[in-house]
Amino acid sequence: MGLDFNDETFRGDYTFRNSPRAIARFPFPFPEDSYMYSVNMEPHLPGRPGSVFEHVFDVDEHYVAEMRDRALVLAEDPLRCQSLPHMTLAGWDLLELIMVAKARDYPQWFSLTQDGNRWHWVIRPLQIEQSFTFLDETTLPCGPMEYITRQTQGDFTLQDQRDDNLWIEAGMVTTQADWSLDFDIGMSFHEWHAPVPLAHEMRVFDRALKFLLNLQLGAPVRRFNWTMTVDPLLDTSPENYPKWGPSKTTMTADTIGHRQHLRVELQTLHRLPRSNAIVFPIRCYLIKFEELVTVPKWARRLHRVVRDIPDELATYKGFIRNKPLMLDYLSKYDDGAPTSPGIWAD
Repeated sequence: MGLDFNDETFRGDYTFRNSPRAIARFPFPFPEDSYMYSVNMEPHLPGRPGSVFEHVFDVDEHYVAEMRDRALVLAEDPLRCQSLPHMTLAGWDLLELIMVAKARDYPQWFSLTQDGNRWHWVIRPLQIEQSFTFLDETTLPCGPMEYITRQTQGDFTLQDQRDDNLWIEAGMVTTQADWSLDFDIGMSFHEWHAPVPLAHEMRVFDRALKFLLNLQLGAPVRRFNWTMTVDPLLDTSPENYPKWGPSKTTMTADTIGHRQHLRVELQTLHRLPRSNAIVFPIRCYLIKFEELVTVPKWARRLHRVVRDIPDELATYKGFIRNKPLMLDYLSKYDDGAPTSPGIWAD
């Protein structure tokens, strides 16, 4: 796959943009004209060629810029990456999972040479080359989880499984939708999902936990989550709320098309082989409203989803204040025509 990596920013002057190809492959999260929180898991199998589902880990035109932004976040706040001591083996499992998958799926950008435990890793777009001994932490510049997730798009949490529960005990989180690794680390599955409205009453998380406790090695699953973000800011963390929260008050009818973004998370879950932990990659994708409405089906459907979503969910997802502006903008692109089932553009 030929691809030019964008030279862009997710802060300051906000030069982030999606090419026509990136718009066409955007993971639009709504298979129908309404939305309610659900588990919505499916097997994480290779999908449509060219789509975000084609490979285990998606690498797109934003790769280099996203890794540059991650380095800035970590320089400002090193606690965005944490790993409790007993999670080091899970970090090695994750490093292996990512390196093997990327070297296989994107040989033009990544290569991995293995001679027993002596490994040699190359990332051409980032000009990284590293020889190390697998399972020997002293041969890497930092711990294995931090090392590999500094080079990989998306956030990652590692869950230890014990006492019929999952415990979030390691992670790299710099592109999150208003939650804090530093606050959540050490919490159980239900504790870190406590803020989600309506879902607990529907027992969504009871079913999800039961499902995940039985997740099998080699049988990863995926689901979508979504929210809204003003400006293409990857780091919408609680720690930095004073920097990004007030932006919601500055939206106007003239700026909403360019500044309002649908923020979609492609969430996958994998059982890890040595540690028996579960890794939870959370890959963030952003698209401006003015980009999204170039796909007529998506424009119609997003208008209907925003129009009909319960206020509790609109509040939780952070866009209740600007919901009227969103509806005014999106309604111009909804002619009332029926939409076809599924997430793909017509």
